[in-house]
Amino acid sequence: MQKILLILPVLLIFSSAGYSQEKISAEQKQKLEQLRKEVREDLTGNILPFWISKMTDNNRGGFYGRVDIQNHVYPDADKGGILNARVLWTFSSAYRVTGDTLYLRTAKRAKDYVLKYFIDRENGGAFYSLKADGSPSDTRKQVYTNAFFIYSLSEYSRATGDKEALSEAMKIFDLFEKYALDRENNGYFEVFSRDWQRIRDKMIGESSDKDEKTMNTHLHLMEAYANLYRVSGDDMVGQRLKNLVGLFLDHIIDKKTSHLICFMDRSWKRTSDIDSYGHDIESSWLLYEAASLLKDKELTERVKKACIGIANAASEGYQPDGSMLTEKNTSTGHVRLQRSWWEQAETVVGYLNAYELTNDWAYMNKSFQCWEYIKTNFIDSKNGSWFSYISENGTPSGDKGGFWICPYHNGRMCMEVMERIR
Repeated sequence: MQKILLILPVLLIFSSAGYSQEKISAEQKQKLEQLRKEVREDLTGNILPFWISKMTDNNRGGFYGRVDIQNHVYPDADKGGILNARVLWTFSSAYRVTGDTLYLRTAKRAKDYVLKYFIDRENGGAFYSLKADGSPSDTRKQVYTNAFFIYSLSEYSRATGDKEALSEAMKIFDLFEKYALDRENNGYFEVFSRDWQRIRDKMIGESSDKDEKTMNTHLHLMEAYANLYRVSGDDMVGQRLKNLVGLFLDHIIDKKTSHLICFMDRSWKRTSDIDSYGHDIESSWLLYEAASLLKDKELTERVKKACIGIANAASEGYQPDGSMLTEKNTSTGHVRLQRSWWEQAETVVGYLNAYELTNDWAYMNKSFQCWEYIKTNFIDSKNGSWFSYISENGTPSGDKGGFWICPYHNGRMCMEVMERIR
């Protein structure tokens, strides 16, 4: 991650390609300072307090599985692995970034619950979901879900130095390399039984029986391996991370359009016609972050060029009001007009990152405009947290918390801005 350092009277921009500096106007500096101030206030005064007060299950442990748009809690809802892993990551990172021990207590609570209930001590890895009482509900081992346990456990170790959490993350990494890796065509398969036998269940967003590899899983696996490598320094993790970066460059990024290819068959042939704008802009900064950790100048330069191309491709979904659309079917021309909370959060970070890579203020303006859209449409200033979805006509919908809806995208956005603008 690069840092934009607020130093009077100029702003210093530190890039991985060498320490360069650029003077910016007083107005631009003020806008950066204001963005950092506002996202910090949203993180510490809205997002994190909501999840502590509304989602903490003080009766059965862990966190509730669902809270709806009216802030009604469903105490008997299943507890998703993705939600619990993302809560662990968010509060671990919040403690690391702010130093507030309130977030450490919540992170430790999340870590203890994960290790006690989600980790399968017999077969290894983490369950997809639990019942409200903590007993297993869905025992499948999904690579996407388990990647978030690597990501979150390594972040807890990064924030606290906890060796147990790092050890558990490494165990899941070893299971992936043993069972999930496609040794013939490279990449990773998706879904496994409790004892790690591959099964052909539907994948996230899958539309074709030919789908065997997904961009989404590889993106978050790369994200997880990057954090694990950052914390562990393990050579094998570094090698596998470099392999994942290469898979994006060679197979997942469409060389003609710079969009990501969402679904592929076992040998990496395209099986979908979807351009996912949110994943495009998210990958444009996660890919660069992963490559930067490897300290390979040639690779980093290749990735830098690719990431700028991806950010530009994502701009096809960027709207005049500052919002980011969800996706487009390139075969039918159909565009999904509903806005999602996570796509907006990733847009702020993605174009901030593009600005850092290029010094082109037009990218930074996209971040500012998207943040304004978020403040107007997604932040629930009355009842807390963010709305999940906004319709084309501006109507909010969806739960505040659930299997997929967690403080990870919006919380991470806030912390990325806080750390990059100093």
